[in-house]
Amino acid sequence: MKDEEYMRRALELAKHAQSEGEVPIGALVVLEDRVIGEGWNRPIAGNDPTAHAEIQALRAASFSVKNYRLTGATLFVTLEPCDMCIGAMFHARIERVVFGATDPKKLVLKNNVKLEGGLLAKECGALLSGFFAAKR
Repeated sequence: MKDEEYMRRALELAKHAQSEGEVPIGALVVLEDRVIGEGWNRPIAGNDPTAHAEIQALRAASFSVKNYRLTGATLFVTLEPCDMCIGAMFHARIERVVFGATDPKKLVLKNNVKLEGGLLAKECGALLSGFFAAKR
């Protein structure tokens, strides 16, 4: 799969989150061209403020490979990661992060994770905008 295909899968996961009444954010972890973990936002359903899509995907990936270190992996997510999620990626040794929509409220921290933004940004942003417009 190519980056765009992975991001399209992340968008599908984001739509699943939306169908559950969650903020529509989806994420997946890829290692050696294989998806090893997927997740979507679940803070409301799980009564867990840490249940962001990225954290769910990291947990699933770590369980899949039976190691909390995900060296060489790439994480795809539909929204620019928050600082908590970046911290988790740092500890998991994620090599690369590709995100869709940027979060204008987010302060990006510099670290060893290479962030690449803008992939399918319009589609990712439109999904989020539509979700919040429907909530208002």
